[in-house]
Parts: sequence; structure tokens; C-alpha cells
Amino acid sequence: MNNEYERPIKLGRISYTNAWPVFHHFDPAALSFPTEIHSDMPATLNRKLRAGEIDMAAISSYAYGISSDTYYLLPNLSVSSNGRVQSILLFLKSPLEEVIHGKIALTTTSATSVNLLKIIMEKFYGGKPTYEDAEPSLEKMLENADAALLIGDHAIRASWTKHGYRVLDLGEVWNVWTGHWMTYAVWAVHKKTANRYPDAIHHIYEHLLESKNKSYRNMEPIVAKALSQIGGTSEYWHNYFATLCHDFGPEQKAGLQLYFRYARELGLMANDVELLELPVQRVIDNLPNCR
Repeated sequence: MNNEYERPIKLGRISYTNAWPVFHHFDPAALSFPTEIHSDMPATLNRKLRAGEIDMAAISSYAYGISSDTYYLLPNLSVSSNGRVQSILLFLKSPLEEVIHGKIALTTTSATSVNLLKIIMEKFYGGKPTYEDAEPSLEKMLENADAALLIGDHAIRASWTKHGYRVLDLGEVWNVWTGHWMTYAVWAVHKKTANRYPDAIHHIYEHLLESKNKSYRNMEPIVAKALSQIGGTSEYWHNYFATLCHDFGPEQKAGLQLYFRYARELGLMANDVELLELPVQRVIDNLPNCR
């Protein structure tokens, strides 16, 4: 191990398919310094990064917001959509007018989606439902609730079943009400780590951006992986990845700042948020993929 690094740099990887284009071609063995990959659900990565158990990670946008003073954002990296996202879904057992004042079972795997739902229910629809945490199993969630929120691959698989429920795509609802993009996850690094190991963090960032660019030049390997591990059809996965955006430009930032504003207005977060990006040592080519 290089003496400059007392320990490996620990990088958190979201295990959901929505982050695959950024991570698929990332190979820590290609780096000249030790790097550990920690794959997990967003909520777990949120906690680990905040606790300092990992150094940098793809985390929920909300988790960045409440701890933004301790992180840098990695430029040009996010999970966003301009409308339908297809993997953040509210399944309604009861009519919407009952759901907004009823009980909603929540996935515990992502903070952004849960608070986006609260913004939609309370600010957009004027409701005040009660919420209960639940394991991500649609039928079990709906045994004692009027609606259930699922995200990521759990939402995708549930959407393929003959469930018979009305489904709201939260990305679409957000866009209809605001006209803005929605950013669900960002890539963040502890300022202390970035300041102590600037070369290492910058090189990891370069490799993540190169992985994303390579993915968008040819999505076939990622589609094949999704077919093998999750199922579905090639058409579905091509459409799914085409719907997502992994850039983080002015339009995505504007949508995220509106999300943070609404979260503060509802008392879901207390602090103002500055989107402070990692100071890059040189301009890195970014292949835009947002539509």
C-alpha cells in the first residue's frame, strides 16, 4: 500500500439499477491507490457517509441536503429525471382523495423519495396522511395501508405484476406540478477526505465520469445485466435508462433547490442548502446524456 494512504478510500455504490450507468465500468483495480467498494441501499449509504464509515458515495439528495456543510458534490453526476422515473412509485389501494388523508406504507430504503412523497401529498394535494415504515413487499405493505411507496428495483418488479392498483410515478407528479427536473441521488465526498487526499478523490471522480460516458456510448452491457439479474425485456430496460439522467447541470440543480425549498417549508429539513461542488483540478470531458 502506498504510504501516502493509511487506509483505502471507501466508496459507496448504490445497488439499484438506476445508478448502474455510473458504476458499471468503474474498476477500482485500475486506480493507483487502494479503494474499497461498499454496495448497499441508499438509506444505508446515507447513514454510513454521515457517520464517516465511508468517504464518498452516491447518496439520496435529501441526505446530502441535511449534511451539505460537510460534503462536496461530484460535478456532472446524479440520478435525475424530467418527468416519469418508473422506479419511484406509489401504489394506491384506495382512491387518491382517501389516500391523502389515510395511511401510507413507506419503503425505508431512500430518504429523497419518502420526503418527495410528503411534499406531493401535503403541499401539492393538501393532504395530511399518516406514514408507517415497512419492508418493501407490496402486498404486505397494503394489508393495513391505503397506499404503498416502493422505489428502485422493488418498484420495478412490482410494476410488472398484475397487482390491479392505480400507480403514481412520483417523478411525473413532481414534473406536472413544478415543471422541473427531479434529482433523486447525488455523488458526495467528505470535505475532510477530499482536502486530505485530493489526488485520490479526483482520480476516483475521473474514473466514475469515464464509466458514465462509456455506458452512454453503449448501453447494451447494462441492459444485458438487467435482463440477467432482474428480468423484463430489452425494450423496457432501454426505455428505462433513456428516461434517467446522470448529469447534474443547471436544470437539475434548479429542480433540486426547489425540492429543498419545499422540504424546508414543510419542516422536513431546517437548513438552507448550498450546492458546493468538488474543486476539480482540470476540466474533465462529460458526455451529456440528459434529454
